[in-house]
This record gives sequence, structure tokens and C-alpha cells, in this order.
Amino acid sequence: MLKITLPFPLFSGANVVKTHRFFLLLPAILWITMGIQSATDRDHFLYVANQNSATVSVIDINTDEVVHTVDLQALGFPPMAKPHHIAVEPDGSHWYVSLIAANTVLKFERDNQLVGRLEFERPGLLALDPDSDMLYVGRSMAAVNPPQRIGIVDRTDMTIEEVDVFFPRPHALAVAPGGETVFSASLAVNQLATVNVSEESTELTTLEGSDPHVFVNFAISPDGHTMVGSAQLTSKVFFFDINNAPDLTPFDTLDVNAAPWHPTFTPDGRWLYLGNMEASTITIIDMRDRTVAAVIEGNGVAQPHGSAVSPDGSKIYVSNRNLRGEYTPMTDLEGDAVAGTVVVIDVGTKAIVKIIEVGAYPAGIGTNTEH
Repeated sequence: MLKITLPFPLFSGANVVKTHRFFLLLPAILWITMGIQSATDRDHFLYVANQNSATVSVIDINTDEVVHTVDLQALGFPPMAKPHHIAVEPDGSHWYVSLIAANTVLKFERDNQLVGRLEFERPGLLALDPDSDMLYVGRSMAAVNPPQRIGIVDRTDMTIEEVDVFFPRPHALAVAPGGETVFSASLAVNQLATVNVSEESTELTTLEGSDPHVFVNFAISPDGHTMVGSAQLTSKVFFFDINNAPDLTPFDTLDVNAAPWHPTFTPDGRWLYLGNMEASTITIIDMRDRTVAAVIEGNGVAQPHGSAVSPDGSKIYVSNRNLRGEYTPMTDLEGDAVAGTVVVIDVGTKAIVKIIEVGAYPAGIGTNTEH
């Protein structure tokens, strides 16, 4: 409820004229007040790609409630378009989603209106450069033999170019501060790529050992020095000093639970959160000594996939596929689909404070970074 306090007694003698003028201005006051509130709320949304529902759930970060669902079928896409990953402008003005099976990347305005699209074979992860107009696109895990290239998208007009990374199945993706360098890694071989965007050159690092790591994704620390990579098959987290790039030889590794997925740093760089997809747990790593500080399980954690941090840094969000039915949702989806979840973790207590039910197979998630 909006409470308005008058700066003078109502309808009292000489104040009658003031009161009359005040109520003439009241519609404008209400419009300005409500407009400011609306703009503030709209800047804090979390977007969840529901891969098996062909929808995107829009969550208000202020209330942690689903406030809108973008139905991709209503926009002309097939039931199995497979929305996979999300990237959001730092100010929340636009957001982007990759559609694996529709071979498409879409651009939406903040009010969830579709304003742009481009074709790209089997798009997977998205990495947005906040210092330029570039958006980078990798290839999906579902792609058996996609082109050995990543996409470079100009977000202003949604035009795309492709750059070779020279290894099969490029997947993990991150942009270094300043936007001049992009990192990728292969799902098939133990190689990582350092791409210099301005020079249009790519240099590879081959890691020791014959066991395939299968890097799922990267995250770069807020200070811009350390990059972590999650390895699905060896269940390790790799730590790289990107000041040494293009040499991406890791300076440390850490064993975690099975199948570490998307990592996310807290804004202070102290903590790293990532889900363990096969173990149905969430690992919290203390970056001071690169050790496991805590492991979260149950309470809606069921095959965790994507992760994101709230703009103010107080909450971590983790999406959960729940394809094995480990969590019994209240939501009854049509057909045989089982609703997934997004769990909300309080960074201060490291405990789950809410379970948000979304569509089937929630995968990548994203929100804006400006608070």
C-alpha cells in the first residue's frame, strides 16, 4: 500500500487551496512514484531456461516468485526447441537465450518482448562481454559433431561471425575482463583455447593425462585473475591464472562430488558455488585456500545444473533438472514432464531459504549484474 502524508492539515481554512492543488497533482505524483518502483523491480529478474518445457521462467529476485513465463511455442518454436542457456545485459535491459534444437539464439527486451534472433548450429553456452557489444556462443553437449568454432555476436544488430578453436565440441565459455580474450574448452579432448578477439587468433593449451575431463563451464573471479573450470568426468575443479594466458596450465585442482556443473563466484570472490549434477549436491568452495567449505543436499537439490548470484550478492540461485524425480513438486505439469526447481541459498548462512518450482528440466540461468 502506498501511504501519502500531506505537509499540511486537510481542508483547514487557508489550506483549502493547497489541498485542491495537491489533489490536482496527485495523479502525477502517483505516476512518478509507481514508475520508480516499477523500474526498480524490473531490474532484478532471474531467467530460467526450461529445456523440456520450451519455456523461460522469469523470477522476481525481490520476492523470489515466478512472475512471468515466456512460452516459446506461442512465438512459433517447436515443443522441443530446448532453451538451454541465458545471458543478461548488466543493466537488465535485454536478455538472451540459446535454443539447441531450433539452432537459434534469441534476444528479448526487459518486458519479455522478442526483438532479435539469429541462426547458429546447436548453440549451447552464452558468455556476454559487459565491456563491449559482443556476445559469445558455444556448442551444445547434445551436438555430436558440431563445427569447431564459437560464435561472436554483435548484440546491437544480432549479426554473427565464427572463429575457429581447432578442437571438437567446444563447450565451456568465459570472457576475460576488458573483452579482448575469450576462453573455451573441448568436451572431447583435454584442450583449452585462448581466443584473442581483436587479433582474431587462437592458441591452445593441452592438459596432461589421458583421462578426458569434459569441461562443462568456466567462471572468472571478480578481480579478473583466476578462472575456474568444472570437469564432468573427473569430478575436479581446475584453477587457472589467466594472467598467464594463452598458457592455461592449471595451478591447482580440487576433487569434488560427481559431475560438477556451472560455477558462480560471490561478488567478493571469497566463495565459489557449483552444483554436482550426478551427486545431487551443491559444493561451496572457500577460495582463500581452495578447499570445500560446505556441501548442500536435499531440500530441492536434484541434479543441479545452472547457477547465478543476485545483483546484491546476498543470494545464490541453482537450477535443478529433477529428471530422476528426486524432488516431489507441488506443480503438476502436463503430460509426463516433472517440474524442476531453483533453490535459493543465503550467502551469509549457506543454507537454502526457498525452493522455487519452474518448468521441466531447468538448465542455464542468468540475471543482471548491476545492483
